[in-house]
Amino acid sequence: MATGSLSDARFGRLRRRLVDTISERGIDDPAVLRAFDVVSRHLFVPEAVRHRAYEDVPLPIGFAQTASQPSLQALYMHVLELQPTDRVLEVGTGSGYQTAVLAQLAQHIYSIERITELSARARTVLDDLRITNVALLVGDGSVGWSRYAPFDAILVAAASPGRPDALIEQLSPGGRLLVPVGDRTEQQLTLFRNGGGEVETEEVTACSFVPLVGRFGWPD
Repeated sequence: MATGSLSDARFGRLRRRLVDTISERGIDDPAVLRAFDVVSRHLFVPEAVRHRAYEDVPLPIGFAQTASQPSLQALYMHVLELQPTDRVLEVGTGSGYQTAVLAQLAQHIYSIERITELSARARTVLDDLRITNVALLVGDGSVGWSRYAPFDAILVAAASPGRPDALIEQLSPGGRLLVPVGDRTEQQLTLFRNGGGEVETEEVTACSFVPLVGRFGWPD
């Protein structure tokens, strides 16, 4: 889980301020807060919005996609109760920032992105930072990544039109899946837990994500 030099003195103060904001919004897990403190968001966003990298807001990353609000990403990780030995599937690599944060919290991260250019850009930054516990795939995230299943946790950074059974089937016993479920504009962030024969469901909060495009998502 080597991270290389994940800090930049020019942005360090702003990054710590962002961590304080995340904490103020109710995320008190020390491991999650530390992960956000060591990963430099400005390295993952386009130059045009780099000056806003440590605001707690979503940022455009091109191709009609956004990097999610950091406090919402932190909520994902808090709700999923990630452990250092976990195998995690991330659907929607995007900028790669969340991928890098996840890499501080779990043993293996498998991340799928449907847009080739975004995946390639994320790979470059992850490699530059010597983050070695991440595998990337360009493909349809709605079908998951069965080659490396089962996963202890799956997080989806795009809106599913319904219960994502194809992903639920790739959970280990006790595994957790967090995904926005709803229409193209409004969703409920929903936690599914593999209870060993039963799937437990819990709605976490209202949210709004870009659509999950794919075989078991929305048409392109």
